[in-house]
Amino acid sequence: MTSYRQPGVVLTDHRFTVPLDHGEPSGERIELYAREVVDGAKADADLPWLVYLEGGPGFGARRFVGRQAWLGRALQEFRVLLLDQRGTGLSTPANRQTLPLRGGPRQQAEYLAHFRADSIVRDCEAIRPQLTGGAPWTVLGQSFGGFCATRYLSTAPEGLRTVLITGGLPSLDATADEVYRAAYPRIARKVEAHYARYPQDIGRARRIAEHLAEHSTVLPTGYTLTPEAFQSLGSMLGAGDGSHQLHYLLENAFVRTAGGRALSDAFQEGVASALSYAGHPLYAVLHEAIYAQDNRSTSWAAERVRAEFARFDADKTLAGEGPLYFTGESVHPWHFDSDPALRPLRETAEILAARTDWPQLYDAGRLAANEVPVAAAVYHDDMYVDTEHSLRTARAIRGLRTWVTDEYEHDGVRAGGPRVLDRLLALARDEL
Repeated sequence: MTSYRQPGVVLTDHRFTVPLDHGEPSGERIELYAREVVDGAKADADLPWLVYLEGGPGFGARRFVGRQAWLGRALQEFRVLLLDQRGTGLSTPANRQTLPLRGGPRQQAEYLAHFRADSIVRDCEAIRPQLTGGAPWTVLGQSFGGFCATRYLSTAPEGLRTVLITGGLPSLDATADEVYRAAYPRIARKVEAHYARYPQDIGRARRIAEHLAEHSTVLPTGYTLTPEAFQSLGSMLGAGDGSHQLHYLLENAFVRTAGGRALSDAFQEGVASALSYAGHPLYAVLHEAIYAQDNRSTSWAAERVRAEFARFDADKTLAGEGPLYFTGESVHPWHFDSDPALRPLRETAEILAARTDWPQLYDAGRLAANEVPVAAAVYHDDMYVDTEHSLRTARAIRGLRTWVTDEYEHDGVRAGGPRVLDRLLALARDEL
């Protein structure tokens, strides 16, 4: 282990090995990385542990500097573990560069089938005794991290002292189709709210989409920017400042050149950064698989369901006069054509989309008998996780207390600083 300091905190790097398949503990093993953070003045104190599960799938734990966001509040009483979930960050990363080591697409898909919430929870249980001496710990799950926390409650509640969930109470039984059928109307509301705030963006978005329809556009990174790919910038609208950031991106789209009007370098750079999956390819490859548990394939649910909502059809929009509707947190087959980080994984993704033997993720009976203190922030009209689905799950987990708020968007635990974590702790402790 290596320890080092940042302002006000002591950090320690941890590495663990766990089975690739927890059902075969003597088989292949992979490495997990986690960063311990403790208040500098309490580095030698006997503190309870809090493990943070990042959103995703496919994102490593956030790299904080000092006591940013919710971390400062947590460090008042916890020793915090920032876990890179398997396949992310420094935990045996899985991407276009490393996956060919597994073999061809079929071997890669079989490997990645072990990278869902069920395996992540068993990873946590494998490393917990090494850190806590066997004592239960508190879990803070953001977005997909909340899906993992719900799985944790379903299968290993003995490892949990308290569970805190922010924007991540999943439906216990909704299919991927049902998830996206609920999502597109929410996305439409976010787009309409954006255009109400910035009406000048209606024309800007149409002009950009028209330009992309008329001109084959490859960004300097190699990303092929089509009208559909441009629409996926709507994912920004799920964050607290996302509408403003999208507006600033759109206002800088065109410049005059010697050859006529062209997309500006600054716009292309901003779009490339916003759309690339290079840093989190598992988000695209496994996104629909996180909902799969009913012996049916997901079969590109977001793409199929989008056909039911004509307003998201870029071709139809450009043939008429209405506003262009951005899309949101949805992954489509064409992502694997547009993004150079995903192109080599297209066949692997197709195999996963066709898979039907996904195990059940949640145990409704065990959740109904839950005895672990649980508190969840549910963001009103959350763009990424359906509010009604979350509230239905909240009612199904015995003793869970909710804080439903429209003060924050999906990134409230980060944007709200210590306030969100402080309130959830108070709810879980029955102090409110």
